[in-house]
Amino acid sequence: MSELQVIARYRVAAGNETAVRGLLGRLAAASQGEPGNVSFVAYAQLEDERDVVLLERYASREALDAHRHTPHFNDLVLGKIVPLLESRVVETYDVDDD
Repeated sequence: MSELQVIARYRVAAGNETAVRGLLGRLAAASQGEPGNVSFVAYAQLEDERDVVLLERYASREALDAHRHTPHFNDLVLGKIVPLLESRVVETYDVDDD
C-alpha cells in the first residue's frame, strides 16, 4: 500500500490573509496528530502571500479519507477557511515507493 501526497493550492481572498494563516496553523497542528498523517505543512508564496500551498502526506487512502471526516477538517477547512478563499484546487498523487 503506497502513501498519498496531497497538494492543495489556495488563493486567499484579499484581506483574509491573517485569518487564513491562523486557521492553517490550527489545521496543521490537528492534522499532524492524526494516526495516518505522515506530514502536513503550509507555505505562503514569497511574492504574494495570498497564494498558499499545503503539502500533506498520508499513509494510505484510508488515512486520507479519515482526515476528510475529522471534526477539524469539517470545522476549519470547510466551515472557516474555504469561505475566505477565491479558489481552491486539491490534487492527490500516489507516492512511488521505489
